[in-house]
Amino acid sequence: MALTFDRLTKDTIAAIATAMSESGIGIVRISGPEAVDTADRIIVNKKNEHVLKTWKTNSIHYGFVVDREGEIIDEVMVSLMLSPHSYTTEDTVEINTHGGVYLMHRVLDLVLESGARMAEPGEFTRRAFLNGRIDLSRAEAVMDLISSRNEFSRKVSLAQLKGSLSEKVKELRSSIIYEIAFIESALDDPDSYDLEDYPEKLEKICLDLRDQMNGLLQHADEGRILREGIRTVIVGKPNAGKSSLLNYMAGEDLAIVTDVAGTTRDTINESVRMNGVLLNLTDTAGIRDTEDKVERIGIQKTMEAVERADLILFLIDSSSPLSAEDRDIAEMICQEMKEGKKCIVLLNKNDLEAGTDERAVRDLFIHKETEPLFLSCSLSTGDGLERLSQNISSMFKSGEILQQNEVLLTNMRHKKAVEEARDSIGMVLDSIRMGMTEDFFSMDLMNAYESLGKITGESVEDDLVEEIFSRFCLGK
Repeated sequence: MALTFDRLTKDTIAAIATAMSESGIGIVRISGPEAVDTADRIIVNKKNEHVLKTWKTNSIHYGFVVDREGEIIDEVMVSLMLSPHSYTTEDTVEINTHGGVYLMHRVLDLVLESGARMAEPGEFTRRAFLNGRIDLSRAEAVMDLISSRNEFSRKVSLAQLKGSLSEKVKELRSSIIYEIAFIESALDDPDSYDLEDYPEKLEKICLDLRDQMNGLLQHADEGRILREGIRTVIVGKPNAGKSSLLNYMAGEDLAIVTDVAGTTRDTINESVRMNGVLLNLTDTAGIRDTEDKVERIGIQKTMEAVERADLILFLIDSSSPLSAEDRDIAEMICQEMKEGKKCIVLLNKNDLEAGTDERAVRDLFIHKETEPLFLSCSLSTGDGLERLSQNISSMFKSGEILQQNEVLLTNMRHKKAVEEARDSIGMVLDSIRMGMTEDFFSMDLMNAYESLGKITGESVEDDLVEEIFSRFCLGK
């Protein structure tokens, strides 16, 4: 059930803010108007005195958690942060306990008995948003930073948390609202404002705004891929070396490797890091004509994995002549590459006598709009494999994208909002060129302004806010 704004801001909430596992330290976080009183009821100093309310803000103290009978439950360090100088801008107390799971729950139970209620997922960050400490894009960056799985994701999330995206959105909205205000003022008081050459001036402004938005959108898909991980699928005919490649990239034996064709009948998924880039790997069943019902189901899953992939690794057994299966797979990949997907063709088993050469393999992709990268290698000896991670990193240009773009969209919600704003600006340009009146400009400019406001939360519906924060973990 959705929480009312009144309950969100007046209740005192608590939750365990650290991982639910055995550790050196666990933190129980309390926030709200009664946070200090709530903590004071269960915290005593060495003299067994309840003195937490006398402590200064932004200080940390040694003490003990006690139950109602005065029995000591744990030896703790307690941090006190009074409003507005806290994460939520509310009075906040953090109890640093020893990190046993039972012990953390015992302390939390005492906090709840003392007057706090259990926090909802993401409620601490939601309060920071509602209290104006951070906007919605920064709130989302908090969760992205927590869940970041590679260096690229960490850097982008941290930049957004520091306000790189927020500041850019504010800049764009400021330019738009200025023009809206000018048009509205001119329409209300035409004697004081001259609109004679204004359409030409507005056209230049809108062209610049559209260019800036296109700049934000230019690498949005690459940013999303690099933040979430590159969906990578390994394909090839049976016994081409797909499972060996998965094991090599994962650094452990995840898949069975034998000389028997068709060993892999289902997809195998694993996440690995290569050169700081996260790959969400899928090893698939070999593609061939078969009457085996189970294997055919595996091949269908292979086709589905290829459709979802960002990167296709196509294994070819170079010790054998090209087969009909190789040609069918190449044709399928050509269709996927038309959709913007990337591909590396690995000519495996170069340590054996050649049954086909690179020229014949290249002919499978000749006269196509795009060509894959080709790499000769041996999964038995390791020859050529060191270039694979370099090629993947270069193909997705993670470092280059991050260096060239101070502001990078990695969230699909943000991308959609910018697209909507850009389209509205395009409609303003169309109206100018058709000689429409200024009130038409104002309507589309306002649509662009509101679309951008969805990113920062200034023009977003409550149910969307609810959905965003519901994805957060407890205690954050």
